[in-house]
Amino acid sequence: MTDRRLWSYKDIAAHIKVQPDTVRSYRKHGLLPPPDHVEGGRPYWYADTVRAWVASRPGNRGRGGG
Repeated sequence: MTDRRLWSYKDIAAHIKVQPDTVRSYRKHGLLPPPDHVEGGRPYWYADTVRAWVASRPGNRGRGGG
């Protein structure tokens, strides 16, 4: 099942436990995938896009870490 909810910087930041400014910096440096949707000049990503990006990040802390 696909998760079609759109996430903002704030949502992504909460998911990966960083500040929203950190996520903005990731985008500025080309580390985030391109937005799936832009509304009123604000970028949004589908939850599935974010989860796939998180899983592929170098140093992914999602497995076995304490």
